[in-house]
This record gives sequence, structure tokens and C-alpha cells, in this order.
Amino acid sequence: KSMLFLGFLLIFLGLALPGTQGKIISRCEMVRILRQHGFEGFEGTTVADWMCLVKYESGYNTRAYNNNGPSRDYGIFQINSKYWCNDGRTAGSKDACHISCSKLLNDNIDDDIRCAKKIAREAHGLTPWYGWKNHCRGRNLSSYVRGC
Repeated sequence: KSMLFLGFLLIFLGLALPGTQGKIISRCEMVRILRQHGFEGFEGTTVADWMCLVKYESGYNTRAYNNNGPSRDYGIFQINSKYWCNDGRTAGSKDACHISCSKLLNDNIDDDIRCAKKIAREAHGLTPWYGWKNHCRGRNLSSYVRGC
């Protein structure tokens, strides 16, 4: 009985504690943010491309985190610690965005946006993101921005 109680208590605390879950940005709010920050036409991409990327990379969650073995992906754009941010754990990290990976896990996505644009600028598109390559590239993505 005490183990069952402990389990329920842990679940309750996990749901009740602020900050344990990232902010899930609504679809139209994300469209607005991307438009505001000049993503339409950026490096030959559309806001719909970025929306699809964000959906498949992080589910619009500002605190998404993914362990890839030797490196990790952080934040709404799932920015990788091997090349773009420094998490203090990834051997040989390039830290090309000059940012701590932990800063990509808060609800202020301005720094995430700057780094994502740097990645897209250097790649001349969205090919560094597997979520975009596997689910979005070459598809009709108009539904991601429809009605926003």
C-alpha cells in the first residue's frame, strides 16, 4: 500500500510542479512567432516548413530534450550539443551558436530562434533536421499555417 501511495504522490508532484513540463506553444502562436521573426522565405523556406519541423522535432514543447548517445538535442528546434550549443557533457562540442544548451530549454525562445536561423543559414535550408527531412520535405504543408 505504501508503495502505491508513493507512486501516486510522485505522479501528483510531477504534474503539479511548475517548470517540470515545458510550455507547449499553440500552432497559431508559433506561426505568429515565426512570421514575426522573418522565417517566411528565410533560406528558401516557408513558415509552414518550420512549423512542420517544430512539430516533428519537439511537438511545440520549449523544453523538449532528446538523448542521442554521444550528443543531445535541446529545445523547441532540437538544437544539437555536438555542433551548436554547449552542454558541458558532449566531447568535442563546436558550440557554433555560442550558447549554453540549458538556455534552449526555457520558455523564451529568442535564443533558440537565433541559433536555428544560424543552422539554416549555414546549411542553406533545413536538411540538418531529420524531423523535417523525414516528415516534411517535398510535402504539402499548408495545413500547418491554415487559419492562422
